[in-house]
Amino acid sequence: MKYLITIVGPTAIGKTALSIALAQHFNCEIISCDSRQFFKEMTIGTAVPSQDELHAAKHHFIQNKSIFENYTVGDYEKEALLKLDELFQTNDFAILIGGSGLYVDAILKGFDEFPEIATEVRQEVNANYEKLGIEYLQQQLKNLDPDYYQKITTENPQTLQNPQRMMRFVEVCIGAQKPYSTFLNQKKNNRNFTPILIGLDADREMIYSRINQRVDIMINQGLLEEAKALYPNKELNALQTVGYRELFSYFDGDFSLDFAVEEIKKNTRRFSKRQLTWFKRNENTKWFDYAVNRQDIIDYINLNLKI
Repeated sequence: MKYLITIVGPTAIGKTALSIALAQHFNCEIISCDSRQFFKEMTIGTAVPSQDELHAAKHHFIQNKSIFENYTVGDYEKEALLKLDELFQTNDFAILIGGSGLYVDAILKGFDEFPEIATEVRQEVNANYEKLGIEYLQQQLKNLDPDYYQKITTENPQTLQNPQRMMRFVEVCIGAQKPYSTFLNQKKNNRNFTPILIGLDADREMIYSRINQRVDIMINQGLLEEAKALYPNKELNALQTVGYRELFSYFDGDFSLDFAVEEIKKNTRRFSKRQLTWFKRNENTKWFDYAVNRQDIIDYINLNLKI
């Protein structure tokens, strides 16, 4: 039996430290599932593990891509599953850690298969979005796949404000000439491992305090200089990220630096709320307070091993 110990929770809660402790205890390696830590040009603003942390346990999918590459969640699913197959050849355990719920789901459950979409369709949808805004995407989805539009509106309304996901829905509808929803739930994705899900949480004030502190540390570490180096490429998808967008607005002259930093903190706090909402949908996750004794988590994992 192979086990994928999966650690989820809001940003700045302590997932990295726990993952290293568990990797050392179970003598296994770590698969990162943070959709922004993949990019080698983004270090400080994505809270990439330190060199000491990277040396404490073997990590995969940390700064292994460039912001100039078109790297999708589907690409990640394929590559990460291949890496897990490799790791499980010599070990019964691996650790999956990350705050990107969509990417965690890709590994644990998999995604439906969609047809290849012509580059011209993708470019046209993107151009129309740039010209007409998010309302164009919302109206297109409402027209082309009204059932799925209604489902999102009811169950996950913030998705309607996510341009990347909305563009994907619309380009599939147009390119395949079928509603996006017709491609959902068509196949069963089998996994050759058993997931054990661990969630870290804290009361809201503690989470917010930890986030504010992390942002201050990032600024002191040189986030401003890192963002300035990336500023010429600010339109790239990878850089539509909290911590960078706000500083780009500062460079544009729209924000003062103090205001930009406060916006980073505010938007990170909002992001942490969305993370918790996403992860708490999974009833199989066992939640622990962030300050719990790690032995309690190890004991829980051992109880769930099938001998």
